[in-house]
Amino acid sequence: MGWAIALHGGAGDIPLSLPADRRLPREAALHHCLEIGVAALKAQKHPLDVVELVVRELENHPNFNAGKGSVLTSRGTVEMEACIMDGNSKKCGAVSGLTTVVNAISLARLVMDNTPHIYLGFDGAEAFAREQGVETVDSSHFITPENIERLKQAKEADRVQVYMNHVIQSPFGSI
Repeated sequence: MGWAIALHGGAGDIPLSLPADRRLPREAALHHCLEIGVAALKAQKHPLDVVELVVRELENHPNFNAGKGSVLTSRGTVEMEACIMDGNSKKCGAVSGLTTVVNAISLARLVMDNTPHIYLGFDGAEAFAREQGVETVDSSHFITPENIERLKQAKEADRVQVYMNHVIQSPFGSI
C-alpha cells in the first residue's frame, strides 16, 4: 500500500503578494515539514507518529497559527487546541484551552493513548499535561509580534467576534 502526505500552515493562505521576506520563510518551513514527514514514512514510522512529528514542527514555527504564533483571543492571550485520530481504530484525543503546553498535538495524543477520554480542556488539560510531564512554558512564549499585529488589524477591521471571552478571527472576515 502506498502513502501520501498533505499538510498546511493553518487557516488562510500564503499569498504570492506577501513580501518575499515574509512569504519565503513560510514556504521553506512547509517544505521542511514535508521532508520530515516523507523521511519518517520512508523509514516506516507509524502514521500517527508521523502526524504528531509533523504537526509538532508546525506548532514550533512562529509563522503559523498554532503553537508559537497562535491566533490570540480578544484579550491578547493564547488558548490553543489540537486533535488527533487513528483512522483504523477510530480512537481519538483532543485538547483545548491550553496556555502553557508547547506541543498541543502531543498532549492530544496522550489523551488518546493514556486516558479513557476523548477530550480534555482548559484547567483539566493543563493538569493532565503536568501529570504526564509534557513540556510547558510561560504563555508569553506563544505570543509573537506578528500575532499581536494580526489581532490589532482584526480589531481595526471589525473582524473580531467575542464569544464567552474567546475571539474568532479569520483572514476571510468574521466567522
